[in-house]
Amino acid sequence: MPANQTVGYEIADINLASLGKKRVEWAAREMPVLASIRDNFAKTRPLAGKKLIACCHITAETANLALALKAGGCEAILIASNPLSTQDDVAAFLVKEAGISTYAIKGESTETYNKHLRLALNFKPDLIIDDGGDVIATLLNEFPEQAKKIIGSTEETTTGITRLHSMEKAGVLPFPAMAVNDSLTKHMFDNRYGTGQSTLDGIIRATNILLAGKTLVVVGFGWCGRGIAQKARGMGCQVIITEIDPIKALEAVMEGYRVMSLIEATEFGDIFVTVTGGYHVIDTEHLMAMKDGAIVCNSGHFDIEINLEGLKENTKSIEEIRPFTQEYKLQNNKSVFVLGEGRLINLAAAEGHPPCVMDLSFANQALAIEYLIKNNGQLKAGLHKLPAEIDFELSDLKLKALNIKIDKLTEEMKVYNNSWQSGT
Repeated sequence: MPANQTVGYEIADINLASLGKKRVEWAAREMPVLASIRDNFAKTRPLAGKKLIACCHITAETANLALALKAGGCEAILIASNPLSTQDDVAAFLVKEAGISTYAIKGESTETYNKHLRLALNFKPDLIIDDGGDVIATLLNEFPEQAKKIIGSTEETTTGITRLHSMEKAGVLPFPAMAVNDSLTKHMFDNRYGTGQSTLDGIIRATNILLAGKTLVVVGFGWCGRGIAQKARGMGCQVIITEIDPIKALEAVMEGYRVMSLIEATEFGDIFVTVTGGYHVIDTEHLMAMKDGAIVCNSGHFDIEINLEGLKENTKSIEEIRPFTQEYKLQNNKSVFVLGEGRLINLAAAEGHPPCVMDLSFANQALAIEYLIKNNGQLKAGLHKLPAEIDFELSDLKLKALNIKIDKLTEEMKVYNNSWQSGT
């Protein structure tokens, strides 16, 4: 670490570091693209002298990103982006073994989460890696004087991109922000394959139910919804899709899913999963109409997709019957089971995306930070996408790591493709 950096932390237990080290090293085996970037960063030091905040899920995969950024020369602080997503042993590893300031505790209160946000911003960063948009929103509302110092930020969630679009539209986003979530190697792989597998993993770990034969309702058919629907069908579920976008709804129909309104789906659903980023998409009327014993969970970034306050107002009692599984006994004498307190089920009850998927997502993050530094002063304030050639470069690196070869255009093919005079 830089000679002048003092490692600060607020974590669950520093003595878990050795367990975290094993977890981080295991994940690294499946992250060869990020490893190659880390090696290059160690040689070129593109982040030297820069201060960086990373508000992320503090997992083994994130730790490998943090190590790559540190190799690039930056001074960093990591904070949790979700109260239930922190792996406490990884947080301990980051502090004790990696020498990276970390403020994250699994199960931390909203007050602690907000305290860590402000503590990180008091660090006066040059760069921000955000996950959901809370850091930038807090900066604009409470630390506006710092905005001039910010070189730029990166964002890898659909929710965060939506918030950044709102900031840009309102004319309050004062620096360039890289929409990492819009990179093909992020949303097509992370959102679809990562969310698809890890969401079902979280549901199974929280409940130990058999998915085969169950009716699973996916609320939202974006890339995350597509992935969950695909994996659930592969596990033997009957899958229902609910949507507000007619194009996505039609696509779901053409993919062979049943499509209906959410209130109609309450008659059939055994399991409901939200992946919209929207507010109270499962509302009180839906919760009250569900079958007795229905399971409800969220795989969107924030815990606002399920109206838990409305549910509580119609509940006689709440009992935690398994870790991350609460039974709400309703006034209509039915029960609804809520998983992971309505927070990200794949990180609350499981371990999040597999490292093989996060390899591409975090490679995008690392290269986005490098891109911001290289183009400092040349990018306008507002949202930007990473150049398409970075997507191709990362895909090529991943294929090479998997020892997969693909074909290339011959010179004759290139001439044909670039000539309007060539025909049939």
